Amino acid sequence: MKIVIVGAGEVGFHIASRLALENKEVVVVDRDAAAIRRVADSMDVQTITGSGSNPSVLEDAGIRQAEILLAVTNQDESNLVACLMADILSPGTKKLARIRGADFDAYHDTFRQQVPHIDTVINPEVEVVKTIERLMRVPGAVDVGEFAEGRIKFVGVYLDDKARLAGVRLMDLPERIGHRRLLIVAVVRDEEVIIPRGPDRLLAGDLIYFISEEQYLPDLLAEFDKHAQPVKRVLIVGGGRIGFRLARHLESQSIYCKIIEKRASQCTMLAERLNKTVVLHGDGSEQALLSEEHVGDIDVVVTLTNDEETNILTSLLAKRMGAGKTITKINKFSYFPLVTAIGIEQVVSTRLSAINTILQHIRRGKVLSAISLKGEQAEALEVVALETSDIVGKPLKRVNFPKGAIVASIIRDDQVIIPTGDSVIQPDDRVIIFAQRRAIGAIEKILAVKLEYF
Repeated sequence: MKIVIVGAGEVGFHIASRLALENKEVVVVDRDAAAIRRVADSMDVQTITGSGSNPSVLEDAGIRQAEILLAVTNQDESNLVACLMADILSPGTKKLARIRGADFDAYHDTFRQQVPHIDTVINPEVEVVKTIERLMRVPGAVDVGEFAEGRIKFVGVYLDDKARLAGVRLMDLPERIGHRRLLIVAVVRDEEVIIPRGPDRLLAGDLIYFISEEQYLPDLLAEFDKHAQPVKRVLIVGGGRIGFRLARHLESQSIYCKIIEKRASQCTMLAERLNKTVVLHGDGSEQALLSEEHVGDIDVVVTLTNDEETNILTSLLAKRMGAGKTITKINKFSYFPLVTAIGIEQVVSTRLSAINTILQHIRRGKVLSAISLKGEQAEALEVVALETSDIVGKPLKRVNFPKGAIVASIIRDDQVIIPTGDSVIQPDDRVIIFAQRRAIGAIEKILAVKLEYF
């Protein structure tokens, strides 16, 4: 598979790095020579310095032989033009464009349905708001993903020191939790993703990822000593595009909301466009202002400024002052391993949201959704099993899955099956597969050769 990536920023860089490790043929194009040099020095991919909107540059990048074009620069217009040029040169190439501007929202469906040179429009800011809303609804979760239109939850929670499941072996879980169905698909311990087996024990401090049907989620969270508390009051620090989107969403849910924003002009815009949200002009990282706004009575504080350091410090301050929960926007991937150590647990990232959406569309096989986790060390994929697949019609224990991969769930019609070795996948089943990064290539071969390419 050949993939041309226009844009060598954080999203382009990390997508290229991921795909290069999977031995895909990758070409990265950017007019910023320093950004291109960073890519060339860090990974084994082809690089071209130039504009991805220039047809001759796209020709040099081999667009006619590419299966996919990813336009992920920081400029919406540049991404649109790159897709247009690519469509003229190579109509058969699948084209994905990152579009973030609020002005494009009203035309999102038009782009997807009527503009022929764009196959998929990616708006990571919309996905981040969805992620924040999921984190608010799931108590104690540091990561929440959804499959099967929300019927299946993919949840990450930390195991506290005094949790009742600390020290329990996986094989003993059914006895401990009774009839409730719980499948633990991964444990993150010392920043390493582990796929646990029956004799393995859950340890205090582990970040545990499990699969649950939506109706059983509250009971399973209670087993991890996480109990639901309704969200009634939210404080947003940072009134940019994401802050505005989130406030508008919370208004529709009748949740009391305040926004603190430094820029006076942005405060005016927010006050004009929001109906019930209280808009405050000030610095949300100032302790005096947080105290004045009674941050200790706030259920959730969401820090969404464009400065990671400000977001981190504000979240820590709000938590220290008694806020119930904090959600912190961080885009620098290098910060991810550090945040847990300093007390930041719930993190969202527009760049990681963009990567998740992109992966869904570039994976071979009929992939419905893809979720990357823990610094991109692993992925959860929702795929459709086709009749031609070798995984159909025989027990899972006889399927040659690569080491580091596990079938986490099977969805058949309205039935959700937590699989065992004797479970049999049937045609058109939705299958949720969890895989460590080193196993992704082998999984893709199964999806490409056995499930065919869509």
